Amino acid sequence: MNKALAAIFCVAIAAPAWAQMSPVGTWRSVDDKTGEAKSEIRITEQQGGVLEGRIEKLLRKGADPEAKCVECKDALKDQPMVGLPIITGARKAEGKDVWEGGKILDPESGKTYTLRLTPIDSGQKLEVRGSIGPFGRTQTWQRVN
Repeated sequence: MNKALAAIFCVAIAAPAWAQMSPVGTWRSVDDKTGEAKSEIRITEQQGGVLEGRIEKLLRKGADPEAKCVECKDALKDQPMVGLPIITGARKAEGKDVWEGGKILDPESGKTYTLRLTPIDSGQKLEVRGSIGPFGRTQTWQRVN
């Protein structure tokens, strides 16, 4: 009985740490040039373990909460920025704490990039890499608790 209780206790203590090593949650993106917070993005897990991320809040000073994605193409053209899906299709890589195979949209340019998400610092930060072929850039987002 004591071993069973100890095992349950260990799992209960470790479970939050496991959950944190996932991109699922709310993240604050930061402008590469100014270091200012840009937006909050909520990443959720959809059916089949596929991730989706939507802009939940615009954080820039003077940002228009009614802003539309004027640079976006196709069905996203002129859609409200708040609620806009910017992460689609990423899945956990086999045997790694990395999610890839999806796309990320830069709503400021309307361009879409290949995506890789890597939780770091015990899941408190998220490396977000967007690339086209060998070229790309990585941003570090902060988890919002």
